[in-house]
Amino acid sequence: MNNDAKASDFRKNPVWATIIPNEQWAVYLDAIRATRKSGARFLLGGAFGLAAYTGRWRNTKDLDFFVLPSDKDRIIDALTKIGFEDFHPTLAYDRGWIYRAVREDVIVDIIWQTPNRRTVVDGEWFTRSREVVLRGENLAVLPAEELLAIKLYVLQRDRCDWPDLINLLYQTCDQLDWDHVLQRLGPERPLLCGLLNVFNWVAPSRALRLPREIREMFHLSEPTSEALALPDDHQVRLLDSRPWFADFEPMDKPMLL
Repeated sequence: MNNDAKASDFRKNPVWATIIPNEQWAVYLDAIRATRKSGARFLLGGAFGLAAYTGRWRNTKDLDFFVLPSDKDRIIDALTKIGFEDFHPTLAYDRGWIYRAVREDVIVDIIWQTPNRRTVVDGEWFTRSREVVLRGENLAVLPAEELLAIKLYVLQRDRCDWPDLINLLYQTCDQLDWDHVLQRLGPERPLLCGLLNVFNWVAPSRALRLPREIREMFHLSEPTSEALALPDDHQVRLLDSRPWFADFEPMDKPMLL
């Protein structure tokens, strides 16, 4: 079976979709159907987008819709009509890039650009999107390349998305359109260099699947025979003894980190 076939099978009614609590899924499904009815397009990101590639889902109790800026108001109006409210009075947030809609303590985030204003959602995101089937619903998810490009900047004192990106790379590093990633990052490629060096250290055997030109461009060291002989979880546990590495976690239970 080729990589495309494996990926297709991986994203068709995956195991992790069955562990979404029914009461949450009911709210998500209402939001999905209302947004479709509005005529606006959306892509799943966040925990759902990441799970489409890693096969492991983290219950963040929210659903991220990435949308074109021109569609955001239509979607907000559609969600408001089915009982969603603005989360801002409960917890203030920056409305310049996101609208947080809440119903029954479940949040649907409408996102049209990144928090740092570095990237705006555009039509190419939709052209390059991947399909996932969740409980019989055909949905589009963010391209892995865009997930990588936007999460790369989330490196803060109270939050870091690089563990998510290591999990993403572990599954997709040999399938990504690296030219597209490099084009998206432009002069900020040194940030990618940092991530790839960490990935190369955490999972040396898997990192050998990176294209040779990428390994050479970012001067990734070749793993020693000693490093390759270590147990797969050796470096993973050095970073955090808690269960953060997706490939070691069961598909039929939510990830905790």
